[in-house]
Amino acid sequence: MNGPASLTALFIAFTRLALQGFGGVLAVAQRELVERLGWMSKEEFVETLAIAQVLPGPNVVNLSMMIGDRFFGLRGALAALGGMLAAPAVIVLVLAIVYGELASHPVAVNALRGMGAVSAGLILATGIKLLPALMTNPMGRTLSIALAVAAFVLIGLLRWPLVGVLALLGGGGMAVAWWRLRS
Repeated sequence: MNGPASLTALFIAFTRLALQGFGGVLAVAQRELVERLGWMSKEEFVETLAIAQVLPGPNVVNLSMMIGDRFFGLRGALAALGGMLAAPAVIVLVLAIVYGELASHPVAVNALRGMGAVSAGLILATGIKLLPALMTNPMGRTLSIALAVAAFVLIGLLRWPLVGVLALLGGGGMAVAWWRLRS
């Protein structure tokens, strides 16, 4: 695995990453960082993402700062964060102005609904693509998939609150992983 050549390369990579997604760039992040740039292995990506998910804030922003820190320390974390936020912030401000004018137009409403479905599909595809990395996970593939299905059922179908599901399934998953790592 090789890393970014400079802070500028890190900033540009995360700017490019941020500009490729709408409603979430996690699917694109895996492809860019693991497959295209080769900065991480699949296993490193999954481990870093797992930590990023339990930290407060957006997962991919946490991920960017952790990767930046890995290669360049605090300066890298700030460069990666800047790359993730600068261009999208400008775009969002421009879109907010435009949306204020078009908010009630049915085409705009339907376009946003469609983009949400695309984002969900990309996240699902990334999860499927990363399944082989679960072979080295202490919980194993079967239990990991069972936890994912349980989370979908509890949140998506039964409408349980996210905090409760995270406490139940996240706590249970951590306990099982801890127990298996001790054995």
